[in-house]
Amino acid sequence: MRRLVPDSDLIIRRATRQGRPQVWDLLQPVFRAGTTYAVARDISQEDALRMWCDAPAATYVAEEGGKILGTYYIKTNNAGGGAHVCNCGYITAHAAQGRGIARTMCLHSQSEARALGYKAMQYNLVLSSNVGAVALWKKLGFAEIGRLPKAFDHPEQGLVDALVMYKWLETE
Repeated sequence: MRRLVPDSDLIIRRATRQGRPQVWDLLQPVFRAGTTYAVARDISQEDALRMWCDAPAATYVAEEGGKILGTYYIKTNNAGGGAHVCNCGYITAHAAQGRGIARTMCLHSQSEARALGYKAMQYNLVLSSNVGAVALWKKLGFAEIGRLPKAFDHPEQGLVDALVMYKWLETE
């Protein structure tokens, strides 16, 4: 098996029902903090897992030694004429941050999106306060195509801008 992160046995695979408790362990602190996702801070485990695992076209986990360290989903961003553009959401376990897992998941998601027939990827609400994510997405070729002023009520910083970021996945 090919190593996705140097000096690591990290693998990325489709999420399973058996892994949902570990996925919830990743989602819960992020959603409760309310600093990166436009999700109700008191969302139930059932609703969060339905949103993250059931509604998307596909959900994946980044796993090392049987422990899930990250997760992401791919879903169609819009219906009809916009169905060729997907949207993704990513979460890395706090203890695993800084190891390149988010980068690896983003690269993996682009490959999977192409395999699922998507031609572009769009992030609808990247918070300007999430400096690390903004920098990573730009480094991986995403362009800031829009800014929504004061679109997110951050629990610590107040109203912050949200960015719309986009990347064409097909080669011209």
